[in-house]
Amino acid sequence: MRDGLVPGRGGAGHHIVSELEKLDGLSVSHVMNTYARLPVTFVRGEGVWLWDDQGNRYLDALSGIAVCGVGHCHPTLTKALCEQVSTLVHTSNVYHIQHQERLADRLAGLSGLDKVFFCNSGAEANEAAIKLARLYGHNQGISLPTVIVMERSFHGRTMATLTATGNRKTQAGFEPLLTGFVRVPYDDLEAVTRVAANNKEIVAILLETYQGEGGVNFPQASYLQGLRKICDQNGWLLMLDEVQCGLGRTGKWFAFQHSGIRPDVMSLAKGLGSGVPIGACLAGGKAAEVFKPGNHASTFGGNPLACRAALTTLDIIEQEGLMDNAVSIGSFMRGEFEKRLQAWAGVLKIRGQGMMIGIELLVPCGALVPEALKRRLLINVTSEKVVRLLPALNMQKAEAEQVVVEVSALIDQFLENQGKQP
Repeated sequence: MRDGLVPGRGGAGHHIVSELEKLDGLSVSHVMNTYARLPVTFVRGEGVWLWDDQGNRYLDALSGIAVCGVGHCHPTLTKALCEQVSTLVHTSNVYHIQHQERLADRLAGLSGLDKVFFCNSGAEANEAAIKLARLYGHNQGISLPTVIVMERSFHGRTMATLTATGNRKTQAGFEPLLTGFVRVPYDDLEAVTRVAANNKEIVAILLETYQGEGGVNFPQASYLQGLRKICDQNGWLLMLDEVQCGLGRTGKWFAFQHSGIRPDVMSLAKGLGSGVPIGACLAGGKAAEVFKPGNHASTFGGNPLACRAALTTLDIIEQEGLMDNAVSIGSFMRGEFEKRLQAWAGVLKIRGQGMMIGIELLVPCGALVPEALKRRLLINVTSEKVVRLLPALNMQKAEAEQVVVEVSALIDQFLENQGKQP
C-alpha cells in the first residue's frame, strides 16, 4: 500500500477513511458485527482495576466473564508468560509437549479424573465431551447415542454445543439443529428418571454444575448425587460443564466437589489460562480411554504458552489461598446485598457460591449495565433479570464493599424509576 491507497478496491484505489485510520477502539471498522459492544476501550489492567484509553479507572466485577480469576496482569503470571514467549510458543500436537503433560497431571490430581484433552475454549471442550459420549454409545452398539441436556443451559456456539444449549433465542436462525439430545428442566431428578424409562438410547447427561448464563442457578444439594446414581444405574456418562464455575470460583477447585461426587467427564476453560485461550476436556473411569488416535484433535490445543499460563494460574490460586478468599469475600458480598436490598419486593433472590453471585430482579434489568459503566463499574446482566457478578478470586474486602455499595445504589435507583416500592 502507498500514498494512502488500498489497491484493488474502488478502481485505481480507495482512500482509507480517516476515522478508521485512527482505530480509536469505538469504530467497528472491519470487525464483523457480532457483538453489541459497550462504548469503552480498555488499554491497561492491574488486579481488579482496568483503565480505558482516556485514562479513566474502572472497578471490574466481571473479570472478563470469569476468565481473569487471579486479576489483571498478575506479576507472577506476567513474568511466566514473558519467559515462555521468549522460549517457545507453539510446536503442535505432532510432538510431546512438556508443559501439557505437566498440566494434565496437575488437573488429574486435582479432579480425580484420569485423562485430559486440551483445546482452545469452553465450547471446544464441550464439543469434545459430546463427541466422546457419542463414540462411547456407538462402541456399545447404540445407533443414535442421545445426551440429556438442561433447560436454561449454555454450552457454547458450535453446532453441537448450540443444540445442547437451552436457550431458544441463541439457537434461532441456525436450524437445522442436531439430533441426539433430549432436554429436561434443571434440578429435576424426576424428569431425568422419566426420560430414562422411555428412551433406551441415552448415553450421557450433560449439564453445568452451576448455571451461569442461565441466571446464576444452583441446584439442591442432593441433585448431583441423584444424577450420579441414575448414571451408574444405567451405564451413562455424567458430564459436567465447569467452564464458568470451575477453577476455584466457588471456593473449591471444581464445583462438583461441594457434592461429594465425581463426574465421568468435565469441561474447563475461562479461568484456566487467565486470558490465554485454553480449554480442557477431562475424562475418568470408563470414559478415559474412549478416544483413540485420530478420533479428535486440535492444532493449537495445549501449546506451550497456553499450558504455562494454566500451570502458573493454578500455582497462584493455590499459593495465595484464593479459594478461601473467594469463600470469605463472596459470603461478605452476599450478606451485604441481603441487608441493603432486603426491603425491595422487586429483588426476588440473591444467590451465589464463592465469587459467583446473582441478584434476580422482578423485571428485565439490562439497563443496569450501561448505568454501571457510567459509574466506572463493570457488571453483567444475564437471563434478562439477573445481575451477575464474577469478581476476581483475589478481590479484597474494600473493593468488594465498593462493588456492593455501587450495585445496591444502581438497583435502588432502577427499581424506584420502575415505580417499584420497597
